[in-house]
Amino acid sequence: MSSSLKALSVALALVTGLASAQAPKFEGIGRSATQPEIKAWDIDVRPDFKGLPPGRGTVAQGQELWEAKCAGCHGVFGESNEVFSPLIGGTTKEDIKTGRVASLRDNSFPGRTTMMKVSQLSSLWDYINRAMPWTAPKSLKPDEVYAVTAYMLSLADVLPADGELSDKNIAEVQQRLPNRNGKSTRHALWPGAEFAAGAKPDVQGSACVKNCAPEAKVASYLPDFARDAHGNLAQQQRLVGPQRGIDTQPKAPPVQAAAAKPVSALLQQHACMACHQIDSKVVGPSFREVVAKYKDRSDAREYYAAKLKSGSAGIWGAVPMPPQTLPEADLATIAAWLAAGARP
Repeated sequence: MSSSLKALSVALALVTGLASAQAPKFEGIGRSATQPEIKAWDIDVRPDFKGLPPGRGTVAQGQELWEAKCAGCHGVFGESNEVFSPLIGGTTKEDIKTGRVASLRDNSFPGRTTMMKVSQLSSLWDYINRAMPWTAPKSLKPDEVYAVTAYMLSLADVLPADGELSDKNIAEVQQRLPNRNGKSTRHALWPGAEFAAGAKPDVQGSACVKNCAPEAKVASYLPDFARDAHGNLAQQQRLVGPQRGIDTQPKAPPVQAAAAKPVSALLQQHACMACHQIDSKVVGPSFREVVAKYKDRSDAREYYAAKLKSGSAGIWGAVPMPPQTLPEADLATIAAWLAAGARP
């Protein structure tokens, strides 16, 4: 065989081998993910900070972002307990030195905050990046995530008021996290020696696998008297993720439902119903309470539109309403609906 024929046969063999190696495992089902698809999903940040994107943010920048996008649920200083559990509090400068939060061992302490429990700064950054703000998850740019995280750390005295967090110094800042030494890894829950774990789990569950039912049935339900106690659950879910709340609001007659559909759809789309209901208070006042307070204003429609745009604080309680970034047409529709009495 000539040298050219030999070269051709080798090339064909290589191509054939490459094609078979890339063939799908299950013929006719699915395909291999492309690199752009993998990159879009590959956003996790490991405890060793691999996967962390480059960026930086100052405490001052984070405070501005926080007051605009976070304070409505968490309070200006992360102390609010009205919507979610407090984020800040319960840590001391001594905890920063030791890396163990003393309040976690104090049964008389009134609660547990995020900053008391978190042991990996990567977890805090990763969660904010994935899930915040509540009404627009994954909308923050990396620099904004750094800034918001820096502001939280400054509230816990981990960073100074003029400090900065970046991909360059985050490992150094990790060494000041109050509960960095508070997580146990010596229980063999993970295979291998990556976390210096023991070879044998510290809990043996042999007694738990006897006389088991052949099939477990897990179910929950809301009793009729409680179905709408806190507003319609279906309107209090973010538009991401697999979970959807059941519709717990009594059904209106067909004519009323048709008339209310445009505004009700906007209220749900822009997450207004997460904090307000038509006739009942949630985080903020009910829409009917708002209407009753300003029913005598001749400029009610303009007033509501301006308040939605600029936000509001101190009128209905300690939790402020952040400025709303609604399209002008949607804002005008909701303002007109409020001015007309917020009728179903």
